[in-house]
Amino acid sequence: MKKQQFFISPPFCGLLSMLMLAALWQGCKRETDAYIDPKAPAPAQVSGLKITSTPGGAFITYKIPEDPNLFYVKAEYEIQPGVFREAKSSYYTDTLALVGFGDTLSHEVKIYSVGRNNKESEPISLNVKPLTPPVRSIFETLALGSTFGGVFVSFKDSTQANIGITLMVEDSLGMGTWEPLGTYYTAELEGVFAARGLDTVERKFGAYIQDHWLNRSDTLIARLTPRFEELIPKDKFKALKLESDNWQPVAAKYNMENLWDGIELESENQFAPPTKPLPEWFSIDLGHEVIFSRMKLFQRIQYPYNGAWVKKFAIYGSNTLSDDWADWELLATFDYKTPSGLPWPQYTADDLAYARTGQDFAFPDGLPAVRYMRFKVLETYNMTGQFYFGEFTFWGKMVP
Repeated sequence: MKKQQFFISPPFCGLLSMLMLAALWQGCKRETDAYIDPKAPAPAQVSGLKITSTPGGAFITYKIPEDPNLFYVKAEYEIQPGVFREAKSSYYTDTLALVGFGDTLSHEVKIYSVGRNNKESEPISLNVKPLTPPVRSIFETLALGSTFGGVFVSFKDSTQANIGITLMVEDSLGMGTWEPLGTYYTAELEGVFAARGLDTVERKFGAYIQDHWLNRSDTLIARLTPRFEELIPKDKFKALKLESDNWQPVAAKYNMENLWDGIELESENQFAPPTKPLPEWFSIDLGHEVIFSRMKLFQRIQYPYNGAWVKKFAIYGSNTLSDDWADWELLATFDYKTPSGLPWPQYTADDLAYARTGQDFAFPDGLPAVRYMRFKVLETYNMTGQFYFGEFTFWGKMVP
């Protein structure tokens, strides 16, 4: 059988293509217009709602209606008297996350389906009862105590919530007026925050927790006496050049003496020896015997939480000028951490502000008096072998 073939002439082909494109465009236009048509009705309500309570919040799951006009689903709820929040979820998901509650009471929540024309369905009303919010559960773990030159507060937080812990002191006249000593922002599992520079006089101290939504815990109060400490003068510090030490600066301006010249954040005023495999160390003659209580370390702020920043280090002491590690006693090992607890290389504005003020490290009690100190770098942020930082300062007690 002879096959029949049909051919469309070029002019007619062009016209047909144009008609097909026009029809396709009109179809798309009509579909889009239907979604943004101000006369279109509000979308149908969601169904099958289920509530899962969380610390200070709740998850609400639901079944999405088969309504082409649905744009998103929202929840409106009150976290504090007169303070309302919204949670929204697009039509691609089926879960609303509610946050910000500061108690475990029952709270009314209204669920709306919202169309592309912003018309809302009638609300579905339900009640959620959050689990214990972090400001309350963390408060139960707070402990206040005396430390060298001040007081400390310790905490545990299994939820790793973003919180602020504020330390306060009652006015010196005991009139019931409280003065803030500082706020520590954190999302760590546990930690210790201290306020320093206080006289060794018994006073009333307090600590409370506040979250992002201004929910606040009760105040823990204790009468405490800060322990005595003094600033260890740096004018007698001297760089030692023991055989195994890494003391030679990578450039003349990055010498070890920069560590005790009082210039804390200037990028050109740091100690940076050549790259060697970690661990690396250097040694210092303190000029007199010292019992350490704490130290403050200033990093190179121009490259926060990155590069050759010192991340983990150990402090050794000795009264014998020797290169043999057998003559050195481990005094403490410290980790440099961000208050937010975010993994490297992430950090927050609070982390950066914290770094600019220097990080405090407390030595354990019962340490011997030492004349010589050895600083051993165990880890840096990039682990390349090089390290640098700008200044350290020590407190404790000088032994006559």
